[in-house]
Amino acid sequence: MSIEISKVTANIGARVLGVDISKPLDEEQVTAIREALNVHKALAFDDVHLDDEGQQAFARHFGDLTTAHPTVAAVDGAPNVLPVDSERGRANHWHTDVTFVLNPPQASTLRSITVPPYGGETLIASSAAAYRDLPAPLRALADTLWAEHTNDYDYAVPDEQIDEEQAAQRAQFTSIKFRTAHPVVRVHPLTGERGLFIGGFAQRIVGLSVGESRKLLDLFQSYVTRPENILRWRWSPNQLVLFDNRITQHYAIDNYDGRPRRLHRVTVAGDVPVGIEGKESYAIEGDASHYTSVAG
Repeated sequence: MSIEISKVTANIGARVLGVDISKPLDEEQVTAIREALNVHKALAFDDVHLDDEGQQAFARHFGDLTTAHPTVAAVDGAPNVLPVDSERGRANHWHTDVTFVLNPPQASTLRSITVPPYGGETLIASSAAAYRDLPAPLRALADTLWAEHTNDYDYAVPDEQIDEEQAAQRAQFTSIKFRTAHPVVRVHPLTGERGLFIGGFAQRIVGLSVGESRKLLDLFQSYVTRPENILRWRWSPNQLVLFDNRITQHYAIDNYDGRPRRLHRVTVAGDVPVGIEGKESYAIEGDASHYTSVAG
């Protein structure tokens, strides 16, 4: 059976049929999936029967793996697997994975382990569609800007609203402080597409005050999060979603009344982002060599 790609929305997302990702893929299958990812940004695979080892094997078809996270603990015995567990915190803010390091992952895989009876969707947004949506003057401005990304910020949660466990999680997340400057408009290395490379870890525009930065980042972010640019993925058991971390953002909706929700994440090492003038991102603080190699 040949691979079949079925679009889910106009701007982002497709289902992939006709391939068993629990088995080693041949070169033709990997090429077809990569091409589909370039076009659709996020791909969903139904009825997958993978364990952690199988998820890692699938992700390795697309490059070297990162470890689970620069500062957060991996699944026991699986250093490349991050538990995305509602008991350990909730990523209900828009972000691109690990953009506070010099070379964030190129791609992420999420596999459903425990699905709540309702809610718990993952939103995935196309930052390429967002860039295309910008009016010409805003696009010209974005093309010139750089932003500092960091893991050392408060996630917009006031200190008085977090308990001891949440405080400990925050302390772990920022146990190594990272700051990296990335272009606000990133050129995708495979397609040449431009996308807004911002999200929750982008905290300041280089050369601007925090207040000025916030206004501009919020303005650009409003184009990323337009409903037309978002895939709202409702999880079912035995699913895997692969998304291109270079040209998307995502958000885990906290709308399941505290029921158990657990996914496992495996990420593929990425390249150093490049802006439209060919200039590469640069690290300001923090060494992530324990977390990721630089993809060639």
